[in-house]
Formats: sequence, structure tokens, C-alpha cells
Amino acid sequence: MRPGSSAARIVLDQGESVTAEGGAMIAMSDDMRVQTSTFKKNSGGLLGTFKRLLAGESLFFNEFTAGSHGGDVYIGTTLPGDMEILDVTGRKIILQAGSFVAATNDVSINTSWQGAKNFISGESLFWLELTGQGPVIINAFGVIYPVEVDGEYIVDTGHIVAFEDTLRFEISKVGASWLGSFLGGEGFICKFRGKGTVWCQSHSSSAWGMSMSPYLKTVK
Repeated sequence: MRPGSSAARIVLDQGESVTAEGGAMIAMSDDMRVQTSTFKKNSGGLLGTFKRLLAGESLFFNEFTAGSHGGDVYIGTTLPGDMEILDVTGRKIILQAGSFVAATNDVSINTSWQGAKNFISGESLFWLELTGQGPVIINAFGVIYPVEVDGEYIVDTGHIVAFEDTLRFEISKVGASWLGSFLGGEGFICKFRGKGTVWCQSHSSSAWGMSMSPYLKTVK
């Protein structure tokens, strides 16, 4: 089993670069060059920046470039949880808001409209669409694990991290009636159809936030 709270160490050769979500850096080599911008190459420019905000992503990216002797950078995330390295070469991956950590410069990041069905389920209307070549680091709240779908599979909407675009999905109820679904604590579920991978997380950030809200005090 991997640790419940992970960090990524990215080792770069001389002149190599990696782009990470703003604020993700934990530590880095002293000769690492950092360039901050509101968009990543091939990520849609200013329009892509605006759509990322709608998706709940950070406004800024940081590009880390190694110096003459190479170096490394340690990357972390806000919520405690697992990390996974995915290779997007030859496929398109749809990623939920907040799960992007870092990617090489050959990976394109665009914002994908997933339809009003996500609004109905309480999830973000916009997801990230990852294409190109090379590795991407993603994170989850809790443990992340892949589910191979060949036919149909049901996942709670709050536990979806990412999925391949070879899969179609629809929002539905888990029980025979909507009332039964909500009384059972499940609410909305996502029914995937096709063949591909869904990456799930063991915890739901929205459910965790609701469970903590009674204990939070308003500061006046």
C-alpha cells in the first residue's frame, strides 16, 4: 500500500522543464529556474485561463527548469491523499477539478464542458482535458485506484478523479427512487458505459466538507 498522503519528487536533467499547479512546490534545487504564468503552453491562452477558473483550478502555473547540473523539485497538494502517474500518450483523459498536479511540456491541458448533468449532480460543470505525449501527475483525496470498465460500471460522483474519454457517462440514481437514493446517503451516481479506465478516490471532498461544517465557528 502506498502512503495516504503523498508527495512527488520530479528529477530533471539539465534544461528539462515540468509545469505544476501554482502553490504546489514543497522544495527544489537551488539552481532551479521558476517561471510563473497564467497559462501553460498548449492550454488555450487567456481563454483557457478563464475556463480553468470556472473548473475550480488555480489561476497560475509554475514552470520549473533545471540548471546546468540538473535538479529536482518536490510537489505536494492541498488535501491529503494519494498521487498517480498517468501517461496520456495516444489517449485523452478527462480530469476532475483540483486533481491536476504537474505535467511535462508536451502535454496539452484544456478545459472540457461536461454538460448540465454535472451541475445537477453538484459537481463542476468543467473538467480538464489532457492530451499530447508524456506523463501527468494527478492526486486524489485519500487513496486513488483504477477501475477497468468493459460494459457498464457505477461510481459515486464525488469519488471520480479521472476517466478515459472512450467512456460515455450519465448521471443517475443508485436506488429505485430518488428519495431512496438520498435517504441511503448515496444521492447521485455516475453510470459509465464503454471500455476504458476510471480512476476513483476513497474519499469525497464535498462529503468531508459537509461533515466538518458543524464544527467550524464563524469568526466575527
